[in-house]
Amino acid sequence: MPRIITLYVRWVDAFNRVVGRVVMFLIFVMIGVLLYASVSRTAFNSPLIWSIEVSQFMMAAYYLLGGAYAMQMGSHVRMDLFYSRWSDRTRAIVDAMTVMLLIVFLGALLYGGISSTEYALRYGEKSYTSWAPRLAPIKIIMTFGVLLMLLQSVSTLFKDIARARGVSLEGENLE
Repeated sequence: MPRIITLYVRWVDAFNRVVGRVVMFLIFVMIGVLLYASVSRTAFNSPLIWSIEVSQFMMAAYYLLGGAYAMQMGSHVRMDLFYSRWSDRTRAIVDAMTVMLLIVFLGALLYGGISSTEYALRYGEKSYTSWAPRLAPIKIIMTFGVLLMLLQSVSTLFKDIARARGVSLEGENLE
């Protein structure tokens, strides 16, 4: 594979690995917020109007920013009825075809995310809850998560093509 592709794969994989490992700790922050809200409501009879929405925003950030890392680690669910019986080359070809469909889907999702984020920034869009936070920050995070997933999908496509050709991205022969 060309050196530029190898560099792209290494850079995207390294970046998504760092983002994924940092974002995985958001779950503890979210647990802390929910625990604080629960204690505040039950022990002090003082419910917090912002806690559920903040937790929802953190969960959205958690799974969207962590999606590229999960894809890189092969942690997504896969239907294994036929897949395990196929040769590595056949698996690589099927994976490449499915990731191309994913790239199209993520491209459309990114386009919609950018459009929605622009709207939220331009008009100061707020949530329709009593707390009414601005939605631009979470929309920016969500759009960035989709972008990371798109970049990781392209990286995965390059790896699948290399596997189908019987070479790794470092140029050594796999056969």
